[in-house]
Formats: sequence, structure tokens, C-alpha cells
Amino acid sequence: MASNGIKDRVAIVGMGCTQFGEHWDKGPDDLLIDAAYQAYESAGIDRKDVDAYWLGTMGQLSGLTLSIPLKIPYKPVTHVENFCATGSEALRQACYAVASGAYDIAMAIGVEKLKDSGFSGLVVSDPPNDGTLGNMTAPASFSLLAPAYFKKYGLDPDKGKDVLSRIAWKNHRNGAKNPKAQFRKEVPLEQIKASPKVADPLGIMDCSGVSDGSAAAIVVRAEDAHKFTRDPIFIKALSFVAGPGEGPLAQDYDFTTFREVVASAQDAYHQAGVTDPRTQISMAEVHDCFTPTELVLYEDLGFSARGTAWKDVLDGFFDLEGSLPVNPDGGLKSFGHPIGASGLRMMYEMWLQLRGEAGPRQIKDPTLGLTHNLGGMPGRCVSFVSIVGR
Repeated sequence: MASNGIKDRVAIVGMGCTQFGEHWDKGPDDLLIDAAYQAYESAGIDRKDVDAYWLGTMGQLSGLTLSIPLKIPYKPVTHVENFCATGSEALRQACYAVASGAYDIAMAIGVEKLKDSGFSGLVVSDPPNDGTLGNMTAPASFSLLAPAYFKKYGLDPDKGKDVLSRIAWKNHRNGAKNPKAQFRKEVPLEQIKASPKVADPLGIMDCSGVSDGSAAAIVVRAEDAHKFTRDPIFIKALSFVAGPGEGPLAQDYDFTTFREVVASAQDAYHQAGVTDPRTQISMAEVHDCFTPTELVLYEDLGFSARGTAWKDVLDGFFDLEGSLPVNPDGGLKSFGHPIGASGLRMMYEMWLQLRGEAGPRQIKDPTLGLTHNLGGMPGRCVSFVSIVGR
């Protein structure tokens, strides 16, 4: 058994992304049309040229959610869900379909409309289980990461809060340079640290935004890429894992790691031939649903040695001007988190950065970009890691 990957066999030749935010005057149809037609235009194709579509969105029943607004002329549309990594799952499946030779041109597209109800975020029922699952909100379950990390690595809680606040400060600072982000203002560090508590030690400013949005990618075989654009980006690795969900029940699980992330990262690095992610990865988009998530991910992805990520945060290692910029577009924290679109939004930033089109947040001479998406809760989740390059 092996995960062989499809390194340099598939290229992204067109992308589109709506502005994320509170789109009270738009429905999912409007958002899908906007993202899809941006992608068509950037690849120089028509909707009829796409052979197959993969749609990532939560709580829907079929591909009709996409085929009706786009008026897709009798083509396959596959609807996928995989928690908050739904958009990444759509991309993975579209890429493997093209790599297999089944289709010449495929589109992966994700959308979510979260702002039309009185609830915060996507309200879905948990699937039937054996009764051992706790009944915790997302902020509460992810808040467990912070005190566990602080205790394990000897951080005073106040010092630890400084670290978490700086992660949020960084992401808002980056998002302020992004015209498509939901939140486009820098926020003072002191204000972040003093924000009202949601699940101690997490305040409001430690939590990602709830938003509407859509993003799309068009993929083809690598040998065909330059027929569509002068600057395609190439898939180096795609890894998706689902864990056994043992964390909340395992006596040895200490809430300072996502074992699923470690596994998917190691697989992706193997596929791409990356041996030292801290120096070889030029930039990363990671799943900062909450600030302690991003802190733990630095170590799970091999960007920092165990117990040292907090020092790298305070030293500015992950800042836009740092050695390894993380979430240069603002991340979930500032760009927003419409669930089905988030993974593709991350790839949209790689598209811009690798093509030199990221404007005031452009990173100098990037070579490899990484995106990371997870869904679920600590100890019980799915994880996706991609690596792309020129």
C-alpha cells in the first residue's frame, strides 16, 4: 500500500473567488456564478468547455445546487462534503479525475451561505454515535488546546494569551491588505487580548469569522496547462486523511497536536519530495479556525520544533515579512470561513502569490506553497494538506 500522489501531473489554470462577508443581498446562486465566471475568464474558457464539476458545500443533496444556476449543459456534477475541508475535498477529487485521464478539464467549486439565519455558522445535527461524544461547541472544544499547550511547554497563561493574540493580530494585519477579506482593518494587539471571552481563554478575537462566499478552480493535465495560461500552478501533493476519532477517549492524547494533521503533512511531504518544510515551503495557508489551532498547526506541519512555535510567533517568523509567512491573505480569521469555499480560497491565495499577483501582500519569489484544511474537533477530525508550485 502506498500514497504515490500525482506530482506535476495536474495544473490549475484558472481561479475565481468572491469577496467573503455578509452578503445579505446575494444567495448561493449569485456567489457560485461569480466565482465560476471569474475562473472561466482567467482560464479563457466557456462553461461548456468543462467536462466535469465537483461542488463542495454542506447540507445539500445533489449537484443540482450548481448545475441549475450555472445552466450546466448535462455534465457530471459531484457534490462532496468533508466538514470544514469540503472545498479542499472538491479540489482533490477534480485533480485525481483529470490525472486519471477520465476528463480533460474539471472545475472544483465551493460555496456556503451562512448569514441568512439567526445562528452563527452552519447548524447541523451530529450523526448518530455511541454516546461517548461530548456535547461541546466548536470554540469550547478548540479552547482545550491552549491550556494544554501552555502547561506542556511551561508558558504562563498571560504569556500564552500574548502568543494567541499576536496570531490574530498578524492575520488581521494581513487581511487589511486583502480587498476580498471579510475583515479589512488592523486590530491593536491590546484590543485583541482584551476581547470578550467566548470559551476561556479564547475571546471573540481568537475566533474565525462566519461568512458567505465562493471560490473555484479549473484544473487540466500538466502538459495542456500552457494552452490556457502563461502562468499555471502545478499540483505537487494532495493528501487527505480521516482519523479513527480516538482522541477524546485516549488516555495518551494531550490536546497539543492533531494526529491527523501530522499524518497528512508527512504524506504530502513524501509526495512532493519536501524534506525540510521550515525552509523549503515559501508560504502557507493554514486552518486558523481559532488562534490556538494555528499555534499547534505550526508544529504539526513541521514549521517549528515541538514546544517552540510560540517563540517563532513572538519573533515574527510567520509574519508577512518573516521567513515563512502564514495566512498572507488573512486566513479564516480575517478572510472569513464559508465552509465549502475555505479550502479553495486558500488555494486562490497560492494562485495569486505564485503568479506575482497578490499586490501589497506579495511574497518575494515564492517557490512552494502549502494549504492546510481540517474539519471536526481536536482528536476527532479530517485533515487535508496540499503543496503547489510553479
